[in-house]
Amino acid sequence: MSILLSEQEILRREALNSLINLGIDPYPAESYDINTTAKSIAENFEQHPEDFKSVSIAGRMMSRRIMGSASFIELQDSTGRVQVYLTRDELSPTEDKTLYNTVFKKLLDIGDIIGIKGFVFTTQTGTVSIHAQQLTILSKSLKPLPVVKSADGKTFDAVTDPEFRYRQRYVDLVVNPHVKETFVKVSAIKTAIRDFLNKEGALEVDTPVLQSIPGGAAAKPFTTHHNALDIPLYLRIANELYLKRLIVGGFDWVYEFSRNFRNEGMDRTHNPEFTVLEFYVAYKDYLWMMDITEKLFETIAMATNGKTTLQVGDKEINFAAPYKRISIYDAIKEHTGIDVSQMGEVELRDVCKQLHIEADESMGKGKLIDEIFGEKCEQHYIQPTFIIDYPIEMSPLTKKHRSKEGLVERFELMINGKELANAYSELNDPIDQLARFEDQLKLMERGDDEAMFIDYDFLRALEYGMPPTSGIGIGIDRLAMLMTNQASIQDVLFFPQMRPEKITKVASVEDYEKEGVPNAWVPVLQKMGLNTIEALKAANANKVFNDLGGLRKKMKLDIAMPSKEEVTEWFK
Repeated sequence: MSILLSEQEILRREALNSLINLGIDPYPAESYDINTTAKSIAENFEQHPEDFKSVSIAGRMMSRRIMGSASFIELQDSTGRVQVYLTRDELSPTEDKTLYNTVFKKLLDIGDIIGIKGFVFTTQTGTVSIHAQQLTILSKSLKPLPVVKSADGKTFDAVTDPEFRYRQRYVDLVVNPHVKETFVKVSAIKTAIRDFLNKEGALEVDTPVLQSIPGGAAAKPFTTHHNALDIPLYLRIANELYLKRLIVGGFDWVYEFSRNFRNEGMDRTHNPEFTVLEFYVAYKDYLWMMDITEKLFETIAMATNGKTTLQVGDKEINFAAPYKRISIYDAIKEHTGIDVSQMGEVELRDVCKQLHIEADESMGKGKLIDEIFGEKCEQHYIQPTFIIDYPIEMSPLTKKHRSKEGLVERFELMINGKELANAYSELNDPIDQLARFEDQLKLMERGDDEAMFIDYDFLRALEYGMPPTSGIGIGIDRLAMLMTNQASIQDVLFFPQMRPEKITKVASVEDYEKEGVPNAWVPVLQKMGLNTIEALKAANANKVFNDLGGLRKKMKLDIAMPSKEEVTEWFK
């Protein structure tokens, strides 16, 4: 079987062969030297025209206006678009006008990547353009780009279908320039974080993605198998326990942009593969961590948008310190009127029932409180807010609160109704840590598939002694969504996870012959749109018979018409 080609794709392949027959390599190997960009021309030509007397630029041809012996195209490179003016005599100065008359006018298509050499000038209408003196084909495009119309800087008929955009991001980036701007900002966020942490004295490190025990978070892992060692392995759900091992080893401040994987649901704020920044600092606590987090988020806002305020819909979010701080119990009381601070598991289930929150038997006290907060409180915290002092059951890796019984020193940073960061005064008591892991094991036995495994090597590391430490995890993708004002995580991931694509493949001549179709009639059936055996079987035999006769005359085929009985046999 072969992949079904559209009429446009067939024509482009024919143009490709014509170029080759003319001795033109449509995919040349040699380098093409570039000395300017569309953006540089737009920003600098009027002030410094002398710098653009000899330019070399490359990009995609995005539009074309042919006017006899002169034409205009729009060339798009990585920085923007520029108009190019071409003439037949300039491109083909000899008697042979093939390059202009045949190659440019007939064999080039929208989306082809070309190189242009010439000089920059201003047209009579005032448009800064390149006067082309040479044209080089650098890559022939065999698939047509979606048609996007634009005028006066405004785009019409933009490509908005998310299925197409996320699956074919390479096309999305070509036809939707604002998408590229979003990812430039995402890169700026990461750069700002690295610069901030490096300046503070932190060390960037790498830790394993393949782990024998998926630790550091409450999440369902992806499982794989290592053939040489014959052991199960897990894709990392968090890098926390490895970074703490480095603190044990004597580093005072380490950080990592961790690519994590969680085998859970997908929605507009969750992708199974995502990025988290985690950093751990020796001899610090969660109070210090709140202060440094405020400084970091101010820095990110300035680097991304040039100011500490950000407009998200009808809300203005201010990242300037200080941020509000409120305990999770007080937050629940504030938004439900119920004080859950002294409640056990049974009472919390009653509260969930009262508040119409689903709670199954696998949920312990920690998860029940988390559900109540998530359903009734989270969405109210638009301005940056630290939710602090969590119940011990919710935080198996966190140090007990220094003054509040049953709580731990933990905070989550809420912004625009979503958790952006999670931080602790890290638990460094190996005996207490073992007990917390054993509690998680009991939850696992009750059916909680997100409960933590016991990591005995990490416990051994703690037994050597880990200094007082504070650590934080920041969801980079959610942070990018916020800073770029995107509603979906798929819009800040170059290649979000998608369901497998269904590809329609054309049946071969042999496939048709197996069904009794003579090979002379295969092109006729394909002309009728019956490109697969499934499509053939689903068609109406009588209609196909009648259409065959009509097409035989239209296509002027010198072949005998099959009988109705013969055609009917194709459908059995």
